[in-house]
Amino acid sequence: MRKFLVVLDDSRECLNAMRFAAMRASHTGGGVAILSVIPPDEFNHWIGVGNVMREESRERIHAHFEVFAKWMRDKQGIDPELVIREGQPVDEIMAQVHEDAEIGVLVLGAGTDKKGPGPLVTQLSRNAGALPIPMTIVPGDLSKEKLEAIT
Repeated sequence: MRKFLVVLDDSRECLNAMRFAAMRASHTGGGVAILSVIPPDEFNHWIGVGNVMREESRERIHAHFEVFAKWMRDKQGIDPELVIREGQPVDEIMAQVHEDAEIGVLVLGAGTDKKGPGPLVTQLSRNAGALPIPMTIVPGDLSKEKLEAIT
């Protein structure tokens, strides 16, 4: 089964990327893998404090994931999988793509502010030639209706 890999983070544009991935998977008989990356700099404290912070990050990720997963199950009939990795976001996205042969498309949301599309879109666009799969960049300001029409 072909899976759409989408990145779960705290950005606003993440919502449209999730919607697009779920709708495309639903319409094409695919699946969705949701990747969340915990940057290593969050744990540069004493070992005990770092472990507590790591666990708190994982709990936040699971809670955030469940919101999207419930919507995907209820509205799109898709049961997404959650993957949590620790490291630099771009490195971990690339590693996940290379390690999971079922991933067929990377879906990213583009920011809408004047600073540009966001760090992930910018960095991964530079590395697009090294990706073994296509990358879909979903504008962060597309309406639900427009998303439904294009998926």
